[in-house]
Amino acid sequence: MPDLRKKLFFTLFIIIIFRIGSVIPVPFLNADALQGLMATVAGQGSALGYLDMLSGGAFASATLFAMSITPYINASIIMQLLTVAIPPLERLSRDGELGRKRITAITRYLTVGLGLIQGTGFYFYLRASSYEDSSIVQYTSGGAQVFSAIVIILTFTAGTALLMWLGEQINKRGVGNGISVILFSGIVANMPTIFWHLINYFIEACKYPGVSWKYFILSPVFLLIFLALLWIISFMYDAERRIPIQYAKRVVGRKMYQGQNTHIPIKISGAGVMPVIFASAILSIPSTIQVFLGDSVQEGFWKGFFDAFTIGGWIYCIIFAILIILFAFFYVTIQYNPIEMANNLRQNNGSIPGIRPGKATSDYIAKILSKITFIGALFLAVVALVPMVYGSATGMQQVTMGGTSIIILVGVALETIKQMESQMQMRNYKGFLD
Repeated sequence: MPDLRKKLFFTLFIIIIFRIGSVIPVPFLNADALQGLMATVAGQGSALGYLDMLSGGAFASATLFAMSITPYINASIIMQLLTVAIPPLERLSRDGELGRKRITAITRYLTVGLGLIQGTGFYFYLRASSYEDSSIVQYTSGGAQVFSAIVIILTFTAGTALLMWLGEQINKRGVGNGISVILFSGIVANMPTIFWHLINYFIEACKYPGVSWKYFILSPVFLLIFLALLWIISFMYDAERRIPIQYAKRVVGRKMYQGQNTHIPIKISGAGVMPVIFASAILSIPSTIQVFLGDSVQEGFWKGFFDAFTIGGWIYCIIFAILIILFAFFYVTIQYNPIEMANNLRQNNGSIPGIRPGKATSDYIAKILSKITFIGALFLAVVALVPMVYGSATGMQQVTMGGTSIIILVGVALETIKQMESQMQMRNYKGFLD
């Protein structure tokens, strides 16, 4: 199909641009010193290591797309919450295509604003940091310091705005899911480094079997866990609860329509990966603030507070799981309205067998939604926490790919295949993998 082939090539072209931008250096930054610093900070479970993973190593290399699309994700979180909390935004979201365009425009401006704030924070963190007596931010005089600050902050912000625009181009002219495809590309680009560290662990076990013998077992177990999570996510992604529906006979004009039996499919993972992304974004705030503060927080209450939010800690894992469950219920509440679903069934002479129309039907649907959402949220929490707990328990943080990354990989791949299948079925009723 020529049109689908063009969309695939266009998406590939955008991915190539993303990878090229991930190696274009930002002026006035010492990339070698930053890479050395990131190797130390990432090993301590910092949020900057997670950011570097999402950007495909662009942050550690001090490149154009160093901040990835995290400002856009944070802006989307804020807009989702404000749409529910502020009535004018809620009415705007219900105004059809025009309302969605206005909300998208607001999200873009908010993304640029957050990009400026985050870029400023990163600049001050990099200016105060050094590695082996090498400064990361390079300048020669006071005037040059101001100029370098402006260039670095604006470059970081421009990279985020460009990524947001590239994602929108994938939505318009590519296979869709533009932001997710860019996230997918960044994670895949980081996978060779992860597996190279895994090979190094195994080599270390071969060289020093008396000390590092455990890696003979832990390295293959990591691969088995990775493959098992891929299968579980693929299985749960398509799992659904089907509510049976019966439609009575009805007369429309001069035609008699026979009754039929059908169902309402409710996906177990209806919220997708968004609850995990939102929870990760919120929990990255304390550790990011700690990185920005640097040596100013050495002891006392705030030191213990920031240490509690270290990635892999038991407090972090508990709060992470709770946030995933809350965001999952929040998303399902937005997507499904049991009262509206019950009213639509009654208006179309449909009913659930054994359930009275009206309030009883809406209560029944709400009960099923609560159960299914809770199961799906627990599934997301377990998948997100298993790699994290495994890395903390074994000391193999360098090879641990977060469950968030695995969910994004599988979810984006399956969703992209479904979109291509739907486009092919519109032409010749044949699936992409048939």
